[in-house]
Amino acid sequence: MTLSVGLAAFILLISAVHLTQGTSDLDALDVLGLLFGQTADHTLAVVIESRLPRLLAAIVVGVALGVAGTAMQSVARNIMAAPDTLAVGAGAHLAMVAVAAFGVSVPLLGSAGIAFAGGLAAAALVLTLSGAGGTGIVRLVLAGTATALAMTAGTNILLLLFAQETQGMYAWGAGSLGQNGLDGVRTIGPIIGVAVLLLLLVARRLDLVYLGDDHARALGVGVGRVRLVTILLAVLLSASAVTLAGPIGFVGLAAPALMRLSANAIPGLHRHTALILTSGATGVALLLGADVLLRALVGAQGALEVPTGVVTSLLGAVFLMVLARNIRISSTVEPPAAGTKGTISARRFRLTLGVLLIAAVGVTVGSVLLGDTWLLLGDVANWITGQAGPIVSNVMDNRAPRVLAALLAGAALALAGAVIQSVARNPLAEPGIIGVAGGAGLGAITVITLVTGVGFWFQAGAAAVGAAVATAVVFAMAAKGGFASARLVLIGFGVQQATQALITLLITASDPWNETKALTWLAGSTYGRSFEHLVPMVVAVLLIVPLLIRTRSELDLLSVDDETPRVLGVHVPRSRLLLLVCSVLLTGTAVAGVGVISFVGLVAPHAARAIVGRRHSRALPVAALLGGILVCAADTIGRTVIAPGQLPAGLMTALIGAPYFVWLLYRSRTRT
Repeated sequence: MTLSVGLAAFILLISAVHLTQGTSDLDALDVLGLLFGQTADHTLAVVIESRLPRLLAAIVVGVALGVAGTAMQSVARNIMAAPDTLAVGAGAHLAMVAVAAFGVSVPLLGSAGIAFAGGLAAAALVLTLSGAGGTGIVRLVLAGTATALAMTAGTNILLLLFAQETQGMYAWGAGSLGQNGLDGVRTIGPIIGVAVLLLLLVARRLDLVYLGDDHARALGVGVGRVRLVTILLAVLLSASAVTLAGPIGFVGLAAPALMRLSANAIPGLHRHTALILTSGATGVALLLGADVLLRALVGAQGALEVPTGVVTSLLGAVFLMVLARNIRISSTVEPPAAGTKGTISARRFRLTLGVLLIAAVGVTVGSVLLGDTWLLLGDVANWITGQAGPIVSNVMDNRAPRVLAALLAGAALALAGAVIQSVARNPLAEPGIIGVAGGAGLGAITVITLVTGVGFWFQAGAAAVGAAVATAVVFAMAAKGGFASARLVLIGFGVQQATQALITLLITASDPWNETKALTWLAGSTYGRSFEHLVPMVVAVLLIVPLLIRTRSELDLLSVDDETPRVLGVHVPRSRLLLLVCSVLLTGTAVAGVGVISFVGLVAPHAARAIVGRRHSRALPVAALLGGILVCAADTIGRTVIAPGQLPAGLMTALIGAPYFVWLLYRSRTRT
């Protein structure tokens, strides 16, 4: 009762404050006059047509996300289940952007149906990969992250290819409460209300299902039917919220998680009837509080450009990192394996290396010849000897640095991923998933959007600093309990989401020219690269590769445990720090050179270990070759398939790497 009264009082108070904020010159007394009928028509029009719709949208969306998160956590029996981690928002966003991109005009209810279909498909995939009904926190987050990254890549491709048709949908994709009148709330509100009522009707059955399948079946509960109905209603709530306000991050995770963590101290809160109601109210409180905070910090005019979802994502990411740091997590959680094998013979290793070298040469040659203008080997030979015509010279002057940039970036990211995985003893700890690439991206985007007249080297330095800060945060927070795999991944996921929110803030608050430049760079593009841009990557690779060769035995030992290398005379803290610095430099220079490219640091080391085993003397060169081949091939495909248009290499690697990662998760699920 005390909790309910407190939530109700806070919501009333924050709603009153919310109504006083806006671009019109109205103060609290003007708004208060509405209650007594003592106000001008202008004030009434502003409140009803502008401020009240935003307030009601926040209330409706907050309820929807809080209740949806509760339902998802109960079905999955996993406190990390939410519209964010189940990729429901990403799926709904992709579906709606696809409809807008192809010029299909649908009413608001139709948009809700489209968002529901996209969100349901994403949730079904994530729950299938993670094993619905299990308690695998890491598997759920990773499956959701991979699915969301793949769908976000598809969304970004559509945003780039159909920029005019999808204008404004990037900011909307971060979650915006801005409304044009009350029509949206009138249409979507009843859907959310009915879904919440239906969930309350199955609340007692959810109490039993949450305790375990066998217990629920013994009491006559149709577990499969209850789960299906619950997940359908949860996705409907999430899709309705997306339709009304875009994907607003972390409210659906934080609100029910806070209530579940409070259940031990508050009698009766563990029952789903109370949990659904209080989680919905907490969602409203969080969303209204975030919107009030946003407009207090950037002003009412600034809040028109900066999505409210940026604030909720930042607050939610911090909550997730603190939660992951303090909850009890077993250090023996096994992430999905890469199909690693024992040591292969030296002859077979040399054969494998030779095949990969030939493949790398072939991909490089193909990348040089293919594009919006196709060339012949003779044209390339003439360019090398300085005898090419102006057309060929122009093409090669632009294409050659791009090809080399793709090769170097792929190799650097693959090596960085292999090092991080070994040091963290976590085969899923690649630079993108644990936030290192996000930190580098934030550093570079900060320079692009806020600092004018700076050169490439300043941008590269900012990317390296951002990567270093992100790495320090992740590993410092994950140190509790000995770098448990689950904790490292969850904290990294939180850092990645926080950096993405800050990047969105910088882009939406930037001028249009910087916005286009930043979006293209974030997609991982080699477009416009010159040989000067390759210098940081070349220097980093030339300095770090010999160091990795020298420390290959230490990498082998560190990937086992802390005690073995210590017994054999390895200074573990110093070695770990040195290797982490190497991975940060490789990631920072790669991100500065070609932008943010996902999955290379995960896929290439996995594939390398699957081919040649765990020994780093063999896995490192194979991973570097595979990474270079992957990014170079992705860049070639991206600038060839829709020539003269181009798709950034980072989006192509996400489309290629995400299915591979999904396959790894599914393969390990079938084994267990």
